[in-house]
Amino acid sequence: MGGGHLAARGLRSGGCGRRGEFFGADVEGMSRGARIGASLSVIVPVALSGVFLFAFLPNMWWLLTIYGWVVFPALGLFMRGVSEVSGSTGRGSRPSSVPAISPERELLEALRAHGELTPARAAMETSLSVDEADKMLGELVRDGHLEVRVKDGGVFYALWSSEPR
Repeated sequence: MGGGHLAARGLRSGGCGRRGEFFGADVEGMSRGARIGASLSVIVPVALSGVFLFAFLPNMWWLLTIYGWVVFPALGLFMRGVSEVSGSTGRGSRPSSVPAISPERELLEALRAHGELTPARAAMETSLSVDEADKMLGELVRDGHLEVRVKDGGVFYALWSSEPR
């Protein structure tokens, strides 16, 4: 009753949701401010009700243990948002301690892992778009680093030493 309507909006019932979700919201797609706001919208009411519970119903102190389960994900989201505000230069940027991997390196690692790739598969395995992967694979072929294989009407790119899988 009404579950189809929630499923159509992308909200799932039961469980904790997929990794990267906070109460059904896609955390990876949220801005820093939205992460902080979403977490505070949980933390503040829970903290206020906890103070109320402790002040006016001290015999119900054991309910405060449940609050930890509710606040714990919100605290993690809050800390993630705060650390991005203070420690990064832009949305989705990597921390300074983790070196950025070049797109060519990503592509070569995907080639090593799979033996041969199409531009579409390269785009799925790396952060490149299909067009970027196609251009980069073409440049590597022109430079003599890769060979082109044609199978069943498809164009595959492979390292010279690798055998088809």
